[in-house]
Amino acid sequence: MNLTPTYNLNQPIDRHNTDSSKWRRYGDDVLPLWVADMDFISPRPVVEALHRRVEHGVFGYGDTPAALRLLICERLERLYGWKVSPPELFFLPGLVSGLNLVCRAVGILGDGVLMQTPVYPPFLTAPINGGRTVITTLLQERNGRYEVDFDAFEQAITPNTSLFLLCNPHNPVGRVYERWELERMAEICLRHDVLICADEIHCDLIYNGHRHIPMASLSPEVAGRCITLMSPSKTFNLAGLGCAFAVAQNPEIMKRVQSAAAGIVPHVNVLGYVAALAAYREGQSWLDEVLAYLTANRDYLVDFIQEHLSAIATTKPEGTYLAWLDCRNAGIPGNPFRFFLDQAKVALDDGARFGPGGEGFVRLNFGCPRATLAQALARMREAVEHDR
Repeated sequence: MNLTPTYNLNQPIDRHNTDSSKWRRYGDDVLPLWVADMDFISPRPVVEALHRRVEHGVFGYGDTPAALRLLICERLERLYGWKVSPPELFFLPGLVSGLNLVCRAVGILGDGVLMQTPVYPPFLTAPINGGRTVITTLLQERNGRYEVDFDAFEQAITPNTSLFLLCNPHNPVGRVYERWELERMAEICLRHDVLICADEIHCDLIYNGHRHIPMASLSPEVAGRCITLMSPSKTFNLAGLGCAFAVAQNPEIMKRVQSAAAGIVPHVNVLGYVAALAAYREGQSWLDEVLAYLTANRDYLVDFIQEHLSAIATTKPEGTYLAWLDCRNAGIPGNPFRFFLDQAKVALDDGARFGPGGEGFVRLNFGCPRATLAQALARMREAVEHDR
């Protein structure tokens, strides 16, 4: 790991007038800590690679670089011992496209799609968009950590359930599932003939003491019934460039996904490919620095809440740069999202959007300079104290 910082992550970057949805939605007087978009400059090698490509001046149709396929396969084997071949990758303009594709490719109209809530909002809409039915089971919070209720998980499966959408690392609760938890979920799904789609977009954003394990890496049997969705977008702050990929090691499943995409899902743009290749090749030192910074931000956030906003409860994220705040006992009138937006001028994400189990919660993005985080928390503290 690079021990000498080369990026000044404390330096605020003015994102006003850059068409940033994060900074435009709520106005200039609001601090935006809502959407999962970090306020750090992307890795220098990525910016330089994009400059070179732009200077070329021709932006015609592009194909997936063979070097990117090989690099991803090498990366998956090096990090996880997961052997994937280049033809088992299918590139997408974004992970949300992947969720919607899979919901159309698996099963038939009316089939059930199982998920664990609270969860990333597109999980809740993708099945409906594909004419499927949403089936939810609640994650259980125990001693400051969310866990799977395996009995409820299995009981929620019906004869018409064809797909399980897994979020790992979990957005918004920050869990990084352990091997035994993944194995038990996989065993239940295989026994009930339920295919698994694993959203693992935050897989590189893991804190010390935890380790990401791809669901499909558990065994060949699981891999044959699993579609994995990944992207460099969260890892290297490249979401606006639109590059993600699916891993499907069962040829029949890959064929169904490709068929569902035909004529509907656009190809990744040439700049998205350039950024992904540069990030995976040369972005690790940047990622090491960002992870260290995010760890300090996470700890600052948790300590601040415990000391100054003790009526609000939070878990300590094991992965992602997102905190899940329980405001139900804080005496906040009405919706806490609206309260903090109106009274503190801090935009968080409304927990109600994350499905059952999200009411009374807000999600906070701490992927920002410390000064921004500190100012937002101070505003939130002042609003809560003033309302008492």
